[in-house]
Order: sequence, then C-alpha cells, then structure tokens
Amino acid sequence: MKSTQITGRLWVLTDPKGRLYDDIDTDMIFHNRYLHITDVDAMGQYTLDNLPGWEDFAQQAQPGDVVMAGQNFGAGSSRQQAVDCFRALGIAALIAESCGAIYKRNAINSGMPILTVPGLTEIASAFQSGDTLAVDFVTGTVRHDARTFAALPFSQVQMDIYQAGNLFEYGSKLEVESQRSKVEG
Repeated sequence: MKSTQITGRLWVLTDPKGRLYDDIDTDMIFHNRYLHITDVDAMGQYTLDNLPGWEDFAQQAQPGDVVMAGQNFGAGSSRQQAVDCFRALGIAALIAESCGAIYKRNAINSGMPILTVPGLTEIASAFQSGDTLAVDFVTGTVRHDARTFAALPFSQVQMDIYQAGNLFEYGSKLEVESQRSKVEG
C-alpha cells in the first residue's frame, strides 16, 4: 500500500513579479514542441521550460519534491504529457489553489497526487521554495514549520486510483474483484 503521507522539498511557482503563478496552462508545463516524445521517462527534462522564470526547473527538481502553484493550474488542453512530465521527475505531489478540470482528472487517473488549497494565494507568502512540506492525502493536512494548512483531502475514488497506481490498474483490480465475487457467489 502506498503511503498517504509525504514530506518533500517545496517549489513555489512564482511569476516574474514574485506572486504565486496563476493560469499555468499545459503548454507552459509541457510545450507542444515536445509532443513527438512518447517515452514518459524522457518527458521530465522539459517540464516547465516554457514557463517564464522556470525554464531550468527540470534540471533542479529531485524525486520527492512538491510543486505549488496558484489558481487554474493546468488550464488549457487535455495534454497528458503535462502530468506525465512531473511523474517522470518523481514529483511527489502537486498543490494549487485550483486546477483546470481536465488536468486534475488526468492527474488523478495517472495516480499523480494533486491537491487544492482554497485561499492559497492569500497565504502563499508563508511558503518559500526549498522549504520542507508534509502533506497528508487522507486528511488534506499540509504542515509547514509549526503551521498547518487545509487542502481538500483525496476523495475515496482518488485514493483508490492512487493506491492502485493509475486508473487502468484500478479498473483491473475492480475486474478481478468482480470475477472473484461471481465465482464465490
């Protein structure tokens, strides 16, 4: 069973004015010039290289890191690569004030931990890149130094998909359970 709590080094995505970055679209996360890449492991090196000020993110990120952004993170297209590039880097979780609906669904379906923190923009000054952040997916608790913040916890379906690894593995698990139930029933 996967851990439902992670601790990682934080990356606070700020815009050129030093504010929490809003409206980061999928083209900024994984530019369309890389769409010919089909190997997920090769996608990580291009993560955020089309986001002003964050072009070298992929060279500095490490497995277990946590990424924080503002409102409407992952807006735009249904580009799966914009989730897969973070997975390729081993990013432990994505946290934003809000997310594009398709992006959030893609992340959940891929087993990528993604959480929203209502009002994050107002408390963003409490966080700095390089800080250590602890996140509990079950309760939605985000711990930073001595302070605690509330994210929306995983739904049961999100947790089930996360624990299975991705939506396909979750579906396979349900199929096996269904077949077992028919045999035993």
